[in-house]
Amino acid sequence: MTTYGRTSLVLALSAAAVAASLTVARAAAPVGGLDWVPCGPEGLGQECATLSVPQDYADPGGPALSLAVSRIRSQEPTARRGTLMVIPGGPGSSGVKRLSQKGAALRERLGGTYDLVAFDPRGVGGSSTASCGLDEGDRWLVTVRGWPAADGGIEENVARARRTAEACARNGGDRLRSFTTENQARDLDRLREALGEERISAWGVSYGTYVGAVYAQKYPQRTDRLVLDSSSDPDPKRVERGWLEYMAEGAEDRFPDFAAWAAHPDRDRPDQRLRLAERPEDVRPLVLALAARLDREPRESTTPGVPLTGNVFRQALQNTLYSDAAFPAFARLVLDASARDPEVRPVIPPGLDAAMTDQDTAITVGVICNDVKWPGSVPAYRRAVAADRVRHPLTAGMPANITPCSFWKTPVEKPVRITGRGPSNILMVQGMRDPATPYAAGLRMRAALGDRARLVSVDHGGHGMYLGNGNACGDRAVTDFLRTGERPAADVTCR
Repeated sequence: MTTYGRTSLVLALSAAAVAASLTVARAAAPVGGLDWVPCGPEGLGQECATLSVPQDYADPGGPALSLAVSRIRSQEPTARRGTLMVIPGGPGSSGVKRLSQKGAALRERLGGTYDLVAFDPRGVGGSSTASCGLDEGDRWLVTVRGWPAADGGIEENVARARRTAEACARNGGDRLRSFTTENQARDLDRLREALGEERISAWGVSYGTYVGAVYAQKYPQRTDRLVLDSSSDPDPKRVERGWLEYMAEGAEDRFPDFAAWAAHPDRDRPDQRLRLAERPEDVRPLVLALAARLDREPRESTTPGVPLTGNVFRQALQNTLYSDAAFPAFARLVLDASARDPEVRPVIPPGLDAAMTDQDTAITVGVICNDVKWPGSVPAYRRAVAADRVRHPLTAGMPANITPCSFWKTPVEKPVRITGRGPSNILMVQGMRDPATPYAAGLRMRAALGDRARLVSVDHGGHGMYLGNGNACGDRAVTDFLRTGERPAADVTCR
């Protein structure tokens, strides 16, 4: 669900007790102002500050965490409506960086309607982080994501998942245990208060849609206009476990877009030379056969000591499906990996050519394991992987595989149930061929929200629709809603 769709991997209180704990927290630890300093790209007018939040909202006098906060202020006071929170995906993505990336486009589309604000969630970027103390070999994306062995075996995945969970419990402590979606929603409300806003609007993307939905469920009176861009199933019995499993379906939905692109005659132009087959239906078997060959015979890459294996190749494909802009690089990877000349060395894509940092691994794994309890039966995972490899060969069983969450301590809070209770101020925008949050999963969020939401379905592929992979119709619907509050009278489709 985040960039590259990484699917990362307290407080047992009743709703009344949660409300009481928040009241106590604010009484004992009032929120102060924010000291802003210039930051970010030149000319954007971005400012940064630090916000202090309780590590545990039930213990406001205990350890505190610092959150990196950023904003781009409205330059038109008469047009300003309030604050728009930019909620990043992940778990593990930086809100500060996303605001730097999207700030100019948002300012152009929305004018001076909002101050644009974002923060790095606890565990991310400039905010307080945690460490699991993992060895480098357990911190590569293709090892954090449980890709089975070439024969479908998961023994190595089981061993790695167990030692990762044990290391995170040993070294991450209570800080890592506090990295939850519900605490991120609490932090968001603490930021709202520090900004002096009675209500906030928000644009959440990917995992950020779940954060936004949880916030709207917990603080309905504090929400103004909420955009959920590329949602997945909020089923409280599964949440992130279900999101991971849905990625197999998402890859199948999306791959035909790449196949059509890679077989198009335009790919034969002298400035491209990237055509993989004459017919779209021939691209899939070519890609699957190459992955199997790389399982048997990994190919030396341009990155010393990092060969192109079958699973690195499969992960590269998953990353590619997030955006049409990534298609050319993956086509080149296919051609170079297929070359008969042994001197031709494929270039492993960024993000797969080096290990993740220990801090990034901790947040990626921590949130998904802290949010909900995962099953622990190894035989059940073995059966699920075998079945998923047959149904969805593009993802080779990875979405159904075991994770460190199976050996994690039991979460201390139950996931928030998303319901239709609350103001009707939510607009969903969902791509119809999304590799990370497939359309079927988005429809489950739509059903959960009921009359609170309207859905704009975008007939396009990729992950993240607004100001990204979408089209003019979908972008216009989101912009109009944020600027005027007007939603479609009923769910609509943008062709």
